[in-house]
Amino acid sequence: LEDIAAPRCFEIEAKLKERLDIPVFHDDQHGTAVVLLAALINALKVVGKKPQDVRTVISGAGSAGTAIGMLLLQYGIGHLVYCDRNGVLNRDTALNDAQLALCDVTNPENLHGTIADALKGADVFIGVSAPGIVTEEMIAAMNKDAIVFPMANPVPEIMPELAKKGGARIIGTGRSDYPNQINNVLAFPGIFRGALDCRASCINEEMKVATSYALASLIPDNEITEENIIAPALDKRAAQVVAEAVIKTAKETGV
Repeated sequence: LEDIAAPRCFEIEAKLKERLDIPVFHDDQHGTAVVLLAALINALKVVGKKPQDVRTVISGAGSAGTAIGMLLLQYGIGHLVYCDRNGVLNRDTALNDAQLALCDVTNPENLHGTIADALKGADVFIGVSAPGIVTEEMIAAMNKDAIVFPMANPVPEIMPELAKKGGARIIGTGRSDYPNQINNVLAFPGIFRGALDCRASCINEEMKVATSYALASLIPDNEITEENIIAPALDKRAAQVVAEAVIKTAKETGV
């Protein structure tokens, strides 16, 4: 599935999965989430933080943002807060059933306020929202060794130069003219290659996490740096490595 806005994308995907015995995959949601998680796995190695210990803020509670959050929770991220145009997402500000469901598993302190409030003391920022909504001062208020992934395209939530000035240690965007491009083309060709090769009936959460680990492994630990946490978008090894991870996980999970 491609280019379906939230909240319809969730309903359409769910209905198709229910009715079909073939894999259904919304690339804007899950492809983005898989590649972002791969980048985060390696970024956490650089800063020496564990997933269960980091506070993560996601700006944008639409299709990509929702899928990213769900995959991060599956991976083991311990503390997650969403923001949208109304500020911090909580039961008072949720706009639809999908957002209400997010409130059940995120924002454990029931924080209210703005994105600036949410970013105070956060370890990770992920943006899938709007250009220029994060300032250098907001990044400076984050935790030491902050990981910042502003992915609005073509203009991110904060430009990498400004994020660096604010003290961010690792920065990744959706753009090809900066290091650490987070591009969903790394994921979906290999995911479908694997699913088709083993005749998988669906693409489940375990397959997505396995794909993220497979993509992360394309960069050996001794080559991971602040500016080298994810393979280039057109890395020829990606499809094969991802397909193998998908096949193995499909067999292990009985699909």
